[in-house]
Amino acid sequence: MEIEEKTLKLIGDSKDGVYQNELWKMLEIDSRKCSRVITKLMNSDLIYRESAVNNGARTYLIKVVAPEEESYDLLLAGEMFSPCAGCRLACQPEICELLSTWINQIKQDDEDKTDEE
Repeated sequence: MEIEEKTLKLIGDSKDGVYQNELWKMLEIDSRKCSRVITKLMNSDLIYRESAVNNGARTYLIKVVAPEEESYDLLLAGEMFSPCAGCRLACQPEICELLSTWINQIKQDDEDKTDEE
């Protein structure tokens, strides 16, 4: 396994991240090589680091960049997908039956949430 892959796996396995001053010891490499590996992974947008203090020493906390998850929540009303997404009808939104039904579902969902609170 390449050192970059091993480093990425080690950082990814730790949910809170890994301190840089501990990482090079865990990888059994010197701190200079560790810095180069971290820089390479950061340049590839696979990890990021933030300033931190660990055992009284200034260091960096290194974490894996979380992949963005696509969200379609704005296109959903309950279980109903927006009728306008991908619609090829040349309708007017003010009089579209499908759109009106979808908007009414959104209103109903909001009312249901308010009632639950």
